[in-house]
Amino acid sequence: MSKKYENLAKEIVKLVGGDQNINDVYHCQTRLRFKLVDDDLAETERLEEVDGIAKIIKGAGVYQVVIGTHVKDVFEEVLKFTTKRNVEVIESKQGLLNKMVDFLAGAFGPIIAALSGAGMVKAVLAILTTCNIITNASQTYYLLNMFADAVFYFLPLMLAFTIAQKLKCNPILAVSVGAMMLHPSWNALVTAGEPVLFFGIIPFTLASYTSSVIPIVLVIFVQSYVEKFINKLVPKSVELVIVPLLTFLIMGTLAFSLLGPIGTIIGGFVATIFNFLSVNVSWAPAVIIGGFLPLMVMFGVHSAVAPLGIMQMAELGYDSIFGPGCLCSNIAQATASFVVALRTKDKKIKQLATSGSITAYMGITEPALYGVNLPKKYPLVAAMIGGGLGGLYAGLTQTHRFATGSSGLPAIFLYIGDDTMSFFYNIIIALVITVIATAVITYLLSLKYEKVEIKTENKNLKLMAPLLGKVKPLRECSDEAFASESLGKGIMIEPVEGKVVAPFDGTVVTLFPTKHAIGLVSEEGVEVLIHIGINTVDLSGQYFNSHISQGDIVKKGQTLVEFDMQSIEKEGYSTETLVIITNSHEFSKVEEYSNQDASFTQPVLNLLK
Repeated sequence: MSKKYENLAKEIVKLVGGDQNINDVYHCQTRLRFKLVDDDLAETERLEEVDGIAKIIKGAGVYQVVIGTHVKDVFEEVLKFTTKRNVEVIESKQGLLNKMVDFLAGAFGPIIAALSGAGMVKAVLAILTTCNIITNASQTYYLLNMFADAVFYFLPLMLAFTIAQKLKCNPILAVSVGAMMLHPSWNALVTAGEPVLFFGIIPFTLASYTSSVIPIVLVIFVQSYVEKFINKLVPKSVELVIVPLLTFLIMGTLAFSLLGPIGTIIGGFVATIFNFLSVNVSWAPAVIIGGFLPLMVMFGVHSAVAPLGIMQMAELGYDSIFGPGCLCSNIAQATASFVVALRTKDKKIKQLATSGSITAYMGITEPALYGVNLPKKYPLVAAMIGGGLGGLYAGLTQTHRFATGSSGLPAIFLYIGDDTMSFFYNIIIALVITVIATAVITYLLSLKYEKVEIKTENKNLKLMAPLLGKVKPLRECSDEAFASESLGKGIMIEPVEGKVVAPFDGTVVTLFPTKHAIGLVSEEGVEVLIHIGINTVDLSGQYFNSHISQGDIVKKGQTLVEFDMQSIEKEGYSTETLVIITNSHEFSKVEEYSNQDASFTQPVLNLLK
């Protein structure tokens, strides 16, 4: 475990509402994912200001805290401050769409690693055969193909387990029912083609369920209700024997006679739709995914779209719905971030953009998306256009992949198959279009949007005191969030007079309704938060008198807010006033002039651009 993330983890748990508000927590490649008892208890705005958190995403019943590729280390520290609880998430706050997305994410999310591994084995196999290192007739080819195909062959078993976990029924019983549907004896009956009658009465439809998706989804969905019903009827003393017995008899019968066949029919209908899309509007899915995947990721709905590619592969043996567009989108995100790294003069942004582009080229886009492209906006627009153009070519050429895997540059080998290299060549051309279009558009937009940054390069900016008093280091503040500099670097002033003035010419970007905090931005782009007192938000504006409104242009020395120090202190609140540079990361150095008496003509902070 990495102790360096202990404070960050503690702050995250605190701001999501504390341990008592956490129903469940887990992580993916870049995000902590919380199931909260009540989302409204989480302090989203404060979380997004914490150093080390790139973005907060709410959707599909999951509260996502985007960390980066080191999320596993943060997760291990988070576990120290949480306990496993048996608390139901408030379902009433989830709409039907959110519930569906949440179900699909819970069912397909855990098996992505297995599918990705199998896909990359397929890629290795394609490379070996293309380079004539092995032949299709060799035992090595036979075995490697088995390594990869095993995941897809037994896909219903993995889905049975994850769906059962999601629907809170017994995963082992679910896998057992799935195993019945894949048993060699049943496949032998299907191959024989003779009618099958259970007890001579109930007809079992002859259908193979290997590598299928929809039949097992229907079966386990029904089993979750059947199992709960049986558990209510059967006495505790015999449930260990009777519940599995009845579950197997009921679900085995339903699986082969009703649910499995219905799932097969639906699967065939879905395959027909996929075929229609592939032939008649092949451009549409790749353009939509290639262009709008970043927005889907931000709103969490990509979890509902990605399984379509898995279903298509299970039905047809290839994926043209999700894979090509996703790969173009990821490479576009990587390219936009890389161009920003070349154009920006901000050292921290340059470092973040460089590392983010590398991980994005490997298929993990969140650091680039939330750390660079989304905050700057213009790289996101460029990436969406570039990804859409690359997706358009991939769609028009009906490019598809033959296995699933990480949608980064290594995934191009997933497009070798069907005894042709045409799909491989076409995805490379699609990516070249993506890279060129994204790079050119990002560069052209940067000529406008990076100007302010270049103008302020190497500037030495001094910030005057906004109130009179004793200047102290921020670390001495009694509020842990401010003292830890998680909201930004700055200083603390113990005031001797209840008056706050503008420390520079600028704009009032935020004025809290309680008047205890003011957000300012200077003409040079310095963003300052002046926070009067600790926890004085609880006073609801009492003892505070504002002389400005949000959006006002203010001049240096202009009175902003007056407050009654004595009354605030009598109420039991500290009047410690914090002066925080909320965009500290944009400055190479923030120097404080602490342990001195503040005056309106003396600087308290020196900012090096």
